Amino acid sequence: MKANLADLNAFLAVAQARGFRDAARTVGSSASTLSEAVRRLEARLGVRLLHRTTRSVVPTEAGTRLIERLAPALGEVEAALDVVNLFRDRPAGTLKLNVPVSAARLVLPSILPGFLATYPDIQVEIVAEDGFVDMVASGCDAGIRYDERLEQDMIAVPIGPRVQRFATAAAPAYLDARGRPTHPRELLDHACLRGRFTSGALTSPWEFERDGEIVRIEPQGPLIASVSGAADLLVDIAVAGGGVIHLFEDWLRPVLANGALEAVLPDWWQSFSGPFLYYSGRRLVPPPLRAFLDFIHG
Repeated sequence: MKANLADLNAFLAVAQARGFRDAARTVGSSASTLSEAVRRLEARLGVRLLHRTTRSVVPTEAGTRLIERLAPALGEVEAALDVVNLFRDRPAGTLKLNVPVSAARLVLPSILPGFLATYPDIQVEIVAEDGFVDMVASGCDAGIRYDERLEQDMIAVPIGPRVQRFATAAAPAYLDARGRPTHPRELLDHACLRGRFTSGALTSPWEFERDGEIVRIEPQGPLIASVSGAADLLVDIAVAGGGVIHLFEDWLRPVLANGALEAVLPDWWQSFSGPFLYYSGRRLVPPPLRAFLDFIHG
């Protein structure tokens, strides 16, 4: 059964965006055009692909099965078309990256300006989220994560700083009032500001290390905020004297440097491996991604 490629792309965009308006903004079309394309595809296939309500758009079981096969297939089509770029003087097209919020904040700002200036015909789209997603099914060319626990068909290459640290800090006024911890376990008596991942898991335990000794604690405190969208709120509350924060050292560096926050237990701050760029080894590397790989290792 033949289906229009544009209709398939429209369906995938709506399913991934979970809405016609958001999908329209993403693909540069109109909600009505996408709605008509999906209705046309459903009529041709003879099955409903999306559950539509006034509040949400959710794939049906048939729609979910189609997405599982369709997203990688359309990715291969895009990769095939990108081969034409090999015959251009400069690579062109779109590079879509799925990255954690921390990488969008701490890694990409030092890389993207130079890359965009070097390759003006490449458009970069960043999807920032902290859940580990199926990169190919989500329509992304590559992703960034902070470990190498990847599928066997994924290739991982270093990007950004190779060693980072988690820092613990609080406002000087807070520490004057509550005391300055001398051991990680003393944090159990403090108001700790915690984060929660999109998966629902808390950013705990907090882990500390010194001279080979590792200490893990389950902190308690008055505030929990999403690390994917409200990490800056945690910083602001810490600066206001609301409690102790435990976050990337690079994220806290400005407020540590200006004295708004004071380092807590700096001898115990734990180092961890820097991030990796990962991409599928099952497909031809699209020219925009190849250009990005060459740039970060140039």
